[in-house]
Amino acid sequence: MRMGQLSRAVTRRKEKLIQKLLALGVYKKDEHHLYELTLSEIETEYQNERNRMKAMR
Repeated sequence: MRMGQLSRAVTRRKEKLIQKLLALGVYKKDEHHLYELTLSEIETEYQNERNRMKAMR
């Protein structure tokens, strides 16, 4: 995979996870908007939110 393809894949993954977090009512992490976070930070936030939702059941 070339660098341009990798960059696009990362961007698509970030956008997909941000949309999922927005649907769950998550707009920021601490003082940072989701779009300011790295992919790893967004993935962690999404996993944390999913775990929180599971715990509420």
